[in-house]
Amino acid sequence: MNVQIIGTAKCRDTKKCRLWFDERGMSYHFVDLAKRPLSPGELDSIAAANGWEAMLEKKGKVWKARQLEWKDYDAREELLENPLLLKTPVVREKGRAVIGYCPDEWAKMTGK
Repeated sequence: MNVQIIGTAKCRDTKKCRLWFDERGMSYHFVDLAKRPLSPGELDSIAAANGWEAMLEKKGKVWKARQLEWKDYDAREELLENPLLLKTPVVREKGRAVIGYCPDEWAKMTGK
């Protein structure tokens, strides 16, 4: 199993996600968005499973600072320019991607 957890080290939900996998003894690769933004291909892969709008963290500081609720925007372009707009955690495995804190979905995805 090749699980990838995408988030930031400071994000509370990402910390809980990593703990969930650690408690079950499951290995994963952690991608810290604060250190490495996602490639266009990685973003496209997540969007194919969930849609662009579902990927945006509309309650976060970056969303508010950019005042996107009042603008026309391209979600893909915004996520490429501002990786911290991505709603986290994102758990990826075998072409599937789950956005947000969803332990039930992770259990289905991993069979644990």
